[in-house]
Amino acid sequence: MEKKNITGPQVRKIRVSKQLSQEEFTAKCNLIGWDISRGTLAKIESQVRRITDDEVALIAKALKVRIQDLYEK
Repeated sequence: MEKKNITGPQVRKIRVSKQLSQEEFTAKCNLIGWDISRGTLAKIESQVRRITDDEVALIAKALKVRIQDLYEK
């Protein structure tokens, strides 16, 4: 299977480290104006869905991390 993004595993790692369920995290995303479902988040985290630069920025904002934190070191 082709990986559609490189940030998914790091998004999941940070989300879990902040003790957020996928539902809780998507609620945070919705509060900042990004209408995302739990299913879409699951696809991003499992690298099945592509992600835009704007979406990376929104994820970073919702997780309260720097954009570069979403890219594995």
